[in-house]
Amino acid sequence: MSIRLGELAEAVGAELRGDPEIAIQGVGTLQRATEGQLSFLSNSAYRRYLAETGASAVILSEEAASDCSVATLVTDNPYLTYARAASLLFPVAEAAPGIADSAVIAASAEIDKSASIGPCSVIGERVRIGADVVVGPGSVIESECEIGEQTRLVARVTLCHRTRVGARCLLHPGSVLGADGFGLANDQGRWVKVPQLGRVWLGDDVEIGANTTVDRGALEDTILHDGVKLDNLIQIAHNVEVGEHTAMAGCAGVAGSTKIGRNCTIGGQTGLVGHITIGDNVHISGAALVSRSFPKAGYYSGNLPAMENSAWRKLIARLRRLDDMAKDLKLLKKKVKSLTGESFK
Repeated sequence: MSIRLGELAEAVGAELRGDPEIAIQGVGTLQRATEGQLSFLSNSAYRRYLAETGASAVILSEEAASDCSVATLVTDNPYLTYARAASLLFPVAEAAPGIADSAVIAASAEIDKSASIGPCSVIGERVRIGADVVVGPGSVIESECEIGEQTRLVARVTLCHRTRVGARCLLHPGSVLGADGFGLANDQGRWVKVPQLGRVWLGDDVEIGANTTVDRGALEDTILHDGVKLDNLIQIAHNVEVGEHTAMAGCAGVAGSTKIGRNCTIGGQTGLVGHITIGDNVHISGAALVSRSFPKAGYYSGNLPAMENSAWRKLIARLRRLDDMAKDLKLLKKKVKSLTGESFK
């Protein structure tokens, strides 16, 4: 798709400085963009490439505009403006309404005429599918599921029975919603399965990454509220509740019955134990281990960064001696007090 730079600037609400007739057909990085492509600067580390970029135009802030050698789209939030511009240049292809011949549809399923049901999909009993929904190839929707309007299941998505998905959601390939939670009771060393009787409930505008799993509740529902965004390979356990517009990066894991507030960010590979509460506007750095509640807004970290192996081995050796060192320190304090009369905290 090609669009005039002036039209693009107006559509994304940016200030154009340059020729409005420039034709933009694509996007690229500052280092590798060529004529006809649009780039952006949101990280100051790449500012040095502005003077030599081959892009026809760059989205950037007022502060960086003077360093740019080509046309600019000036905005307060370059990354957000780039997202909107790229969406205009590369719109998602519309799926044709209808049901593929190879799809298997239960007689009691209710499917809006505008929906698109892809090849080899399976739609169970009493399923309800709204307007303009796209069910990609190989997807399985079990009995009594509901899918809101304009939601898209890209491919091989599984919705287990009674899962409810809101409007305008995006579910990427391999995602599974509504599988049983990990509920087991111990009977003298043998595990007995605990029935998982709740559901998964997704609000509107939720995105679920590839191969991410959201387990159904044991008794109450697992709930992801409006605007939640989950990256790939995330595990959400039974009875978890995630507040509006919270985002989690890849490989995060949330154990059962944890409650996460609104507008939070959870870094990649972060693990949250079960039965804790995370408040609104809490931000947790990647690879953190969250073993207690953080009800207060703020930024939290909780793991050691990688270092040279030799330094790590020395650190671990010292940690192993920490108990003995603490006892020695306590004895030293007592001796100092006996000699000087002074106490140390």
